[in-house]
Amino acid sequence: MGKPLFVLASASPRRKQLLQSIGLSAQIIPANIDEDKLKGLPPEKMVSQLAMLKATDVARSFKGETYVIGADTCVCLDGEILGKPHNIADAKRMLQMLSGKKHTVYTGYCVVDCKSGNATSKCEKTEVKFRTLSEKEIDAYIKTREPMDKAGAYGIQGKGSIFIEKIEGDYFNVVGLPLCALSQMMRDEFGIELW
Repeated sequence: MGKPLFVLASASPRRKQLLQSIGLSAQIIPANIDEDKLKGLPPEKMVSQLAMLKATDVARSFKGETYVIGADTCVCLDGEILGKPHNIADAKRMLQMLSGKKHTVYTGYCVVDCKSGNATSKCEKTEVKFRTLSEKEIDAYIKTREPMDKAGAYGIQGKGSIFIEKIEGDYFNVVGLPLCALSQMMRDEFGIELW
């Protein structure tokens, strides 16, 4: 029996790198779903269901020993979900909101076994505390373009790391994929050891 095929239902280069860091080489096939239809749900539910929708959408194209991994991340501050900024002004607004405050990052993650059709979806959360940012720092950070494709308008694994005072929980969850929780799910639910 050959090795199973792994597919990542995401275009995120960060998620791809995270999987590679644990020795998992995955084919990249972004899902084609309407993410807006789940807006208004509590963040944990929203990201778990989006991860499930992404993984099952891509899994339809596969049979046999293939496992599809889906994920979705959101940043939540005082009950407001901060997605990817629409433009520079939106990125600035988000960073001003996060400045000096603690927020929560939720990542929903899902694995679909294409052979059996079994799917499991869960959510991990991490608390992140920003130090107080000056307007000059915010403007300089936006000029790097790093905030423009990231939930909450920052990347903890990039230049945005200098704004992070403290985190409680899984660092990789903030990057976009909780590796410890994902590996435990793969072992416990699907019998896959990542050694």
